[in-house]
Amino acid sequence: MKTIGLLGGMSWESSAEYYRIINQGVREHLGPTASASVVLWSFNFAEIEALQHQGDWSTLSERMVDAAQRLQGAGADVLLICTNTMHRMAPALESALSIPLIHIADPTAAAIKAAGLRKVGLLGTAFTMEQDFYKGRLRERHGLEVIVPEADDRATVHHIIYDELVAGQITPSSR
Repeated sequence: MKTIGLLGGMSWESSAEYYRIINQGVREHLGPTASASVVLWSFNFAEIEALQHQGDWSTLSERMVDAAQRLQGAGADVLLICTNTMHRMAPALESALSIPLIHIADPTAAAIKAAGLRKVGLLGTAFTMEQDFYKGRLRERHGLEVIVPEADDRATVHHIIYDELVAGQITPSSR
């Protein structure tokens, strides 16, 4: 079994979901006692969030590359980033590593196409909805048309993610 490197902690809530889903898949394919071989790097999300909102993507990229190299050194055969927004650093990671990075947009696009869709709505942080690193990949590599909400709705979704989901909560009004 290959070892999966998980870049997590952004927030730990999403990392826990990745870990759970990966292990459920392993159990389904290999049996009830099987689990994935995983190495995890968990950032302190408070630091990551502050740098994101300061627009300090250079420091974030340096931290992501350092952590990814540590995961590679710990035996990871493949790397996953446990959050959509930090895929903004995917090109830097791909250049710095000798192991593959599975970019979340690629299996997402495969699932979209398998469902027979060509036009999709994208919800995420403001960074993910407004910058091109995610929707551009869906569009340019996979030929999908990507739409995002209007500015007010993007701000609402961003607020829900940073103020609720990262804390493991969601209010009824946010649903």
